[in-house]
Amino acid sequence: MRSRQLAALLVALAVLVATSNAQIRAQEFRIQDVSSPAALAVDALVPKTIAFLDRPSDELIDPDTGLIRFEDWARPLEKQFLTPFPSYLEPNVETTVDGVRKRFKEKLHMYVAEARFALARPPDSIDLASFVTLPFVQRIDAAIKHNQIAPGEAVSAKDPRAVHNQHPLRRWCETRPVTICVHSRYQFEGKLPIGIQIANKLREGSKKIPDYLEFESELTLRPPAEVAEMGFAALTGLDTPPAGALEQNIFYINQVMQFGKLLAVFQAHPSDAKQTIVTVFVALAVESNVLAKKKEFVKVPVLRNLVPAQVLAGKSSFNSGSSISAGLPVYARNEVKAIAAILDRK
Repeated sequence: MRSRQLAALLVALAVLVATSNAQIRAQEFRIQDVSSPAALAVDALVPKTIAFLDRPSDELIDPDTGLIRFEDWARPLEKQFLTPFPSYLEPNVETTVDGVRKRFKEKLHMYVAEARFALARPPDSIDLASFVTLPFVQRIDAAIKHNQIAPGEAVSAKDPRAVHNQHPLRRWCETRPVTICVHSRYQFEGKLPIGIQIANKLREGSKKIPDYLEFESELTLRPPAEVAEMGFAALTGLDTPPAGALEQNIFYINQVMQFGKLLAVFQAHPSDAKQTIVTVFVALAVESNVLAKKKEFVKVPVLRNLVPAQVLAGKSSFNSGSSISAGLPVYARNEVKAIAAILDRK
């Protein structure tokens, strides 16, 4: 008799757990891809849904890469707010060719995404400063390992891969009251490390390609007054009182990309005081010379799908996982989705 009661109890418990898990999944945010900025309008938002836009008009897309050439980036406000600083230009770099030192402009291609969702919480209930922490960064993507560092431990502003991204008015991670400095490392996943290993064998005599990304960033809080003063409402297209913004500037990356930025702007809902509208921007600057590396791979059957442009677009058999190795579109979507979930549960 007891065994029957125990079995019944276990079945009931299993049903309860399954129901609870189903409810949790049902409450999770989902991504809804939209095709135009108009679809990001507040009155078009659906509860627990993130409207996501990362494809510009066809005339702006470079057909060889699927990205936007920095010089063709047509939205001046995005350039102003989504580069490391408003006066940012493509950097001039030096390299040695046949023993001769040459200077040239490092051309860039941009991946830019904009997303919007509503939080069922009033703006004054959200303590944005509490998110300027290492645990917040760590929860966004478990595949990337992060460590908080002191400003003095950040890569030198004289480092060739950081000098062009150095803010002209201050050192990164310094002077701002609510700020942390983060060192991050991402080990490529799936088949990518093997592909990189094979590629390095074919490139004997050339600089080896690392099978990881290493980067440093500043995460800072922009309070409401600063958001208003900087004119972020013009960027979001939403003219309601700001509650603040979280901004992460990636000012150093060891390869592939030149800089990155995540900007999340919090504003009052136009008609519902119990909701907060969050607009998130993701901008990643990919070095154009990386995208041009195609010939050396397509001639090797096992590496034909390792063409950088395909990998970054998430259209390669080498793509895997849900982080950077999955390609920039998948990575950006999962990053925004994770941020929405953290904000919703806080």
